[in-house]
Amino acid sequence: MTIKLENGRLAEEGVAQYWRDGFLFPIPVFSADEVAAIRTSLEDMERDWLDAGLPLPLNTYKRVNAQVVMPFVVDIARHPAVLDAVEGILGPDILIYAAEFFIKEPRTESIVSMHQDLTYWGLGAIDGLVTAWLALSPATVESGCMDFVRGSHKQPILPHEDTFDANNLLSRGQEVKVDIADEEKTPIMLEPGEMSLHHGLTIHGSGPNGSDDRRIGCVIRYVRPDMEQIVGSSDYAMTARGEDRFGNFIHTPAPSSFFAPKSLKLYDNMRADQAKIMMKDAKNSTEIYS
Repeated sequence: MTIKLENGRLAEEGVAQYWRDGFLFPIPVFSADEVAAIRTSLEDMERDWLDAGLPLPLNTYKRVNAQVVMPFVVDIARHPAVLDAVEGILGPDILIYAAEFFIKEPRTESIVSMHQDLTYWGLGAIDGLVTAWLALSPATVESGCMDFVRGSHKQPILPHEDTFDANNLLSRGQEVKVDIADEEKTPIMLEPGEMSLHHGLTIHGSGPNGSDDRRIGCVIRYVRPDMEQIVGSSDYAMTARGEDRFGNFIHTPAPSSFFAPKSLKLYDNMRADQAKIMMKDAKNSTEIYS
């Protein structure tokens, strides 16, 4: 059942459902034509920049802080239809913490192990972060849609184990060290243009893509300005809506063009600072945070 919106915003029952379950879906945000245009922007960028001599592999830019080097990603993250829904959870003051693409190619074994987002981000186990997951292609059980564990956001950050599995899309291949039965999982099936919202402590993951289409998710992490980095010396965010009256983040500008030199320099500084947080105490490295 599609989540009810009132003038584009979450109705009270939708907000209550989010805080009860730790997730909410499906929320309609883009028309078929709009989401097709977004997918075209992504795939045009992949074609044009794959062999363009970028300092890092193109996949790294897609997987870490895409909002710093890709203007169309900021357009998505700041779109009123997306922010109107997020405001129902976070309130009127919203920052973009990160944006990335989770892409599973057709008939491949890539997975996301069951985990909690906030485990390694250095932000603590608090309520001021929400992840918006926008489907750019059908997210089905066959294509490897996400599975959420209802109510798991009411637990603290649980112990995780790093696997560094080559098929795992996560930075450390991290997996929560609890047994989760299949019947505890809710498949988050989305049509292109629909999104889900989930809490930073909600346990979730996804299986391989057995379909003939790419499974493409545009993932945007939003935070309230009162959140604070408690592990690293600095952290970054981009204004989305409202005001920042706390100053806990270094504010980053929206890029004016793809992979501009100034944006690439900022990207490198952010990635280096965030790697110290994300990979703290890790026994291995990974492409996106080498």
